[in-house]
Amino acid sequence: MTVIDNAVYVDGRRAVSPAVLADTFDELERHPGGFAWIGLYRPDAAELGVVAEEFGLHELAVEDALAGHQRAKLERYGDTRFVVLRPARYLDADERVEFGEVHVFVGGDFVVAIRHAEKPDLGRVRARLEAAPELLARGPLGVLYAIVDQIVDEYAPVVAGLENDIDEIEEQLFSGDAAVAKRIYDLSGEVMEFQRAVKPLREMIEAIREELSDDAAADPEGDELELRRAFRDVLDHVIRITERVDEYRETLRNALSVHATLVAQRQNEASIAQSEQTKKISSWAAIFFAPSLVAGIYGMNFDHIPELHWVFGYPFALLLMFVSGYVLYLIFKSRHWL
Repeated sequence: MTVIDNAVYVDGRRAVSPAVLADTFDELERHPGGFAWIGLYRPDAAELGVVAEEFGLHELAVEDALAGHQRAKLERYGDTRFVVLRPARYLDADERVEFGEVHVFVGGDFVVAIRHAEKPDLGRVRARLEAAPELLARGPLGVLYAIVDQIVDEYAPVVAGLENDIDEIEEQLFSGDAAVAKRIYDLSGEVMEFQRAVKPLREMIEAIREELSDDAAADPEGDELELRRAFRDVLDHVIRITERVDEYRETLRNALSVHATLVAQRQNEASIAQSEQTKKISSWAAIFFAPSLVAGIYGMNFDHIPELHWVFGYPFALLLMFVSGYVLYLIFKSRHWL
């Protein structure tokens, strides 16, 4: 099992750091009032089964944690909360968003955090809490708050990256770049995936705050009240991010519509230009056809053709060619074909 970190905390401070999980369970019994915080990285079924059996984790939640690829959600199994979070980070080099997955089991005396991707770095969360014992002293829910807060904070660069991509798309739209349609489509997919990661957080945080409300009312100055305030701060960030992402999706939808309009307009302009060229070609063909017709008739080898032996026959034929061509030219010119 890849155990990233493993400790038992009492009164907001690390009491012991067991080398193996079996010692963690024993130490937890020796430190009443404390809680265990175990960080795992992609455990297999047997490895997670050890933790699940010790803490009584529900088999359905364990199955989800092993399978991965879950939507962001909060589920209750008795006194245990199962939370799925979807962290994200913006890759500047590739100009795309990479999504991860974090599963957190939160009980009365334990937190099991399972990471399925390289990011986020939950070690930073642990270091932050250990530097703030008053927050860590609030127990497993304090840890859950810090994990959610870290993931939401890391959404900010993603929002900035998406906004920059959308600005570039708006410039591409009117430059005639043929690749802009694919970029809009790809970016729309990332925005929708980001929405699926962020939107459920609002309902999840509100549910946690609601659960804390009764305890906070009973103890107005207790940890529950402070946790409600902490989760409310995260909730405010989530709402702002959600609103921004909704705006991005609408902007991309409008961009795709504008792109389709511009493509249709360019095709229409090309069709009109082609039609104009066709008119000109047809007009000049008709103009040159009239003299060719006269010349063709008088060039036939028949003895009996009117004006064939007429003295003015040749100049008459030339005049007829010129007049017929000129008349056709005036007709086409009046109809704006030339």
